[in-house]
Amino acid sequence: MARKRAANSRREISPALIDTVCRRLSQNKRVRRTLPDKGRLHMDRQLPFLCVYRRPPGTDDLGTERLAKGEASYLIAPGSSKHRRAVSSLVVRLGKTMLAEFGAFLIVEIWAGPSGSQSADPAVPSVPPAFQVVAPPTGTLAKSLDVLARRLRRIRVLKQAVEVEVVDDRRPAPPGMPTLVSPRDAAGLGLFTVGLVVPPVYRDLKTGAEFPLLMRQFRRSLGQALRQTFYRFTLSQTTHRPPHYHELGRRAVVRAVWEIDGQLAEVSNAFDFLLQLTPVNADDAWQGFRQAGFERVPEFHYRPTPFDPSLLKRQLYQIPIERVEDPALQHVFQEKQWELDRKITMLAERDTPRFLYGSLQLYGGVEDDLLQLAIELLKRLPQEPNRPSAKSPLTAKAFAERARAEFEYYRAKWPDFSPRVEVTGRVVGIMVSRGALLINRSTTVPPSRVEALLQHEVGTHLLTYYNGRAQPFRQLYSGLAGYEALQEGLAVMAEYLVGGLDHPRMRQLAARVVAARRLTEGASFVETFRTLHHTYGLPQQSVFKTTMRIYRGGGFTKDAIYLRGLRQILKYLGHGDDLKPLWVGKIAASQVPIIKELLFRKVLHDPPLRPRYMESIAAAERLATLRTRELGILDLVK
Repeated sequence: MARKRAANSRREISPALIDTVCRRLSQNKRVRRTLPDKGRLHMDRQLPFLCVYRRPPGTDDLGTERLAKGEASYLIAPGSSKHRRAVSSLVVRLGKTMLAEFGAFLIVEIWAGPSGSQSADPAVPSVPPAFQVVAPPTGTLAKSLDVLARRLRRIRVLKQAVEVEVVDDRRPAPPGMPTLVSPRDAAGLGLFTVGLVVPPVYRDLKTGAEFPLLMRQFRRSLGQALRQTFYRFTLSQTTHRPPHYHELGRRAVVRAVWEIDGQLAEVSNAFDFLLQLTPVNADDAWQGFRQAGFERVPEFHYRPTPFDPSLLKRQLYQIPIERVEDPALQHVFQEKQWELDRKITMLAERDTPRFLYGSLQLYGGVEDDLLQLAIELLKRLPQEPNRPSAKSPLTAKAFAERARAEFEYYRAKWPDFSPRVEVTGRVVGIMVSRGALLINRSTTVPPSRVEALLQHEVGTHLLTYYNGRAQPFRQLYSGLAGYEALQEGLAVMAEYLVGGLDHPRMRQLAARVVAARRLTEGASFVETFRTLHHTYGLPQQSVFKTTMRIYRGGGFTKDAIYLRGLRQILKYLGHGDDLKPLWVGKIAASQVPIIKELLFRKVLHDPPLRPRYMESIAAAERLATLRTRELGILDLVK
């Protein structure tokens, strides 16, 4: 009997349900309720707006309801006549409850426009991309409607501009349906209703099937326009003063998001990408290459691949990312899924000619302007002679001790900072892997490079790893898609801020760019070695390491990102942008706007750690210079 009553309650919007919803909202609690005919009410918290979609009865309106689901406050309601009065009562009661908090309440109802006619050009949407904004002829909403129209005009559909028409109508509602709130009640209560007619470009005209990629892009663009409209309405009509329009976005994260984040992390943690591409015989290969007079291509050996690529890809693509309602998070997860797919393919094709094509997909080649910058650095920065130093270089064990002392500094700031350092023969040089600092046992570090290396590896790579672990999403410490360029650029900038970005280091970064370009031009290992050594005068062993890094696996263009990433950071700082979002975790430059959005929405929180160099007066002065004027890379080493 209890089950029957529960089933009946889901088939109707009862006064008791409405009372419960409004009572929770009056206490500023989240509301998430299932309604009849697959309806849903979701309100993160008290908000002065509601995005509504009424499902038209007897019509398959594929995709349209998902346009509303990305907002922090939405209602998916049945449009049949038997539910209309109850839906209207629910909306009015919600409005009254929020009026007590904000003094005004905006309802934006979305519905799909006409299907249009088939275009002769398959690259042009069959539906003309035209929006209609339907609103009562009143000056009260003029500023909000102007923002909505302007933001909608920025949307592009398959590179096409859209048209936007503002229509005066006292009864904005989908065809064949009454208004949610009568004009008289709306005027008396202080409720405002706007209709938004969207072109259904996200589905096929003939079959009605959805275009998933177009839908994702369209949905995210529309969500930005709606949020900025809600922000303008909030500032001009209510007592609420949010600092940014992102503040009105979703905060609540549903269980499906945590599950998908965990599943992506599980696939990502099934292998260590860089470790799998690190030769295990680097020292022996160098000795053999030198004994052969630098004329025979060395053979590199790698660790066995610890997974079955087909099974891991099956696991990857069983992750239901389409279930994520939040467009920003869905975009982040989708990018990561595609990146993991490419990395799995690359490891399956390691040591074959196909490996290079995967590298080009992930990291790109070397653009002409980056190559010219690298050549200019190599020509203008002289090769410094080896002068005897008053201080001996640090051994691997001594550098490990310095790193442990650096760990203690951060642990005192945040006890959860708990990396380990390992002196090993498993890696080449120094690297960070999954929150651990790995140092090759034969590595020595000149005294002039100790502080720079600490801030590169500990103050950047380990810091962003553990800051990412402090966030709710595991992707932020394992790394969002394409994070490497910004991460390495941030790390090299740290070297500059502590005064450790010397001429040899810049020549090394430039040499990596030249080597990557030579690789993509078809040069052999030996030919690239000769170019770096004979043309630009780099030391033989240093050139070998650089060439090995570029040619490992079959051709790895990743190392060009150091110089590219540094250029990104300088441009970012030259615009006066804040570094804090870059320390949240391991992110890409293209994702900075999303990270800022999630910080405003309080989905993410401020990172618990910031680099130690930020306490240095000298570093602060250098950073201030980078902020006040846009410097080139050559300016850093004059």
